Amino acid sequence: MDLVTKDLLINFLFILLALCLMQILFMIKYAYRLESVRDWTLSIFPIISLILCMMFPVYTNEGFIWDLRWVPFILGGLYGGYKLGYLLILLTLLIRYFQGGDGFYTTMVTFTIMGFVIIFISKFYAKLVLKHKVVLNLILTFIGISFTLLLAKVQFNYEISVAFWIELAVIHTIAMSIATFLWEGIKTNFQVLQKLIKAEKLQTVSHLAASISHEVRNPLTAARGFIQLLSSDIPDRTRKQYSDIALKELDRATEVINDYLTFAKPAPDRVEKININEEIQHAVNVVIPLATMNGTEIKLSLLDKDYFTKGEKKKFQQCLINILKNSIESMKSNGELKLTQSFTDGKIKIDIEDEGIGMTQEQINRLGEPYFTTKEKGTGLGMMVSYSIIKSMNGTIHVESEYGKGTCFTLILPIFQNDYFNN
Repeated sequence: MDLVTKDLLINFLFILLALCLMQILFMIKYAYRLESVRDWTLSIFPIISLILCMMFPVYTNEGFIWDLRWVPFILGGLYGGYKLGYLLILLTLLIRYFQGGDGFYTTMVTFTIMGFVIIFISKFYAKLVLKHKVVLNLILTFIGISFTLLLAKVQFNYEISVAFWIELAVIHTIAMSIATFLWEGIKTNFQVLQKLIKAEKLQTVSHLAASISHEVRNPLTAARGFIQLLSSDIPDRTRKQYSDIALKELDRATEVINDYLTFAKPAPDRVEKININEEIQHAVNVVIPLATMNGTEIKLSLLDKDYFTKGEKKKFQQCLINILKNSIESMKSNGELKLTQSFTDGKIKIDIEDEGIGMTQEQINRLGEPYFTTKEKGTGLGMMVSYSIIKSMNGTIHVESEYGKGTCFTLILPIFQNDYFNN
C-alpha cells in the first residue's frame, strides 16, 4: 500500500470518527434528556471531518492537494441545508487559502459552484429513498472530482495518472457509500428514540389519568350514594352517619387529587425551617396504630442534636408517612421496622429498614413511576409523590432490597444552619 492510499484511508477514518461522535451525542441526548442539545449542534461533525481531512491531505508536486473533503462537504450540505452549506463553503475556501498553491483557485471555483448546487438539491433530498440518496451522493462526488480535474487542466495544464484517478474514485465511492448508510442509520435511530420519548410521556400521562380516575371515582361514587340516601325518610342518627361517611369519602378523593398535584408541582409552596428529628417523630406517631394492628415493632434511633433542612413540613411529613406505611404493610406479623438517623458530609441520612417481602432489582428501578406498585390495591401515587418531594428538597432516595428478606429506604437531605432561616 503506497503513501497516497494510506493518507486517503486516514481521511476516511476521520469521517467515521465524526459519525461515531454524532451517534454518541444522539445517545447522550436521549439518555439524559438533554434539551439543551439542539439539532443544529450536530452540524459540528461534518465540520470536524472536513477540517481533519483538509489538515491531512495528499500533496502533489504541482501545488495541488487531494483528500476526501468532498464526502463531508456533500453530506453536510445535503443534510444540513443552506446554513450549513454556506458555512462549509466558507470553511473550505478559508483552509485552502492558508494551505497555499495554485490549487486554491481551482478549489474556489469548483466548491463554490458545487456548494450552491448542493444547497439547491438539499430542498428535495430528504424526500428521496435511501437507494436514490446513495446514487445521488456518488454522482455529485464524481462530478465534483471531475470538475476539479478539468478546471485544473484548463487553467494550469495539470494532469494525474490513470492509476491515481482510479484509486481516488474507488476510495471516494467506498467512503461516500459507507458514510451515507451510517448517517441514514444514525438519523433513523434518533427518530426512533424521539418517538420512544414521546411514547414514554404519553404512557406516563395515561397511567396518571387511569390512576386518578380510578381512585377518585370510588369515593365520589360512594359519597353520591350516601347523599342520595339522605333525601329519603331516615332517622336523624342514621342521617348523621351517612353524612359523616360521605364527607370522609370526599376527603379521600381530595387526598388523591392533592397527591397528584404534589407530583405535578413538586416545588414547595413556601420554604420552612424543618426540624428533622421532630418530623420523624411525628411521622412515627402517626403510623404507630397501623404498626400495632400489623404486629410490627418500630425501633427508632435519632441523633441527640437537632438538624434542620428546608422545605414544606406537611409534604415532608407526607413523604415519611408514605414510606413508613409501605414498609409496615410489606411485613407480616411480628416484623421489625428500624428507623435510623445519621449525619455525614454535611447531610442527614435517614434509613428506613423493614423485614418485608422485599423487591427485585427490576421493581426497584421502577419505583417512583406512576401507577407502579407492589401492593395489590395500590396505585403507586404514594411513592411517586415521595420521590418528588425529596427531589424538591434537593435530596435523594436510595433503595436497597433483597427479595424475601426486606427493603431499606435511605433518604439523604442537605443540612441548613439556623442563620439561613433568619434572613
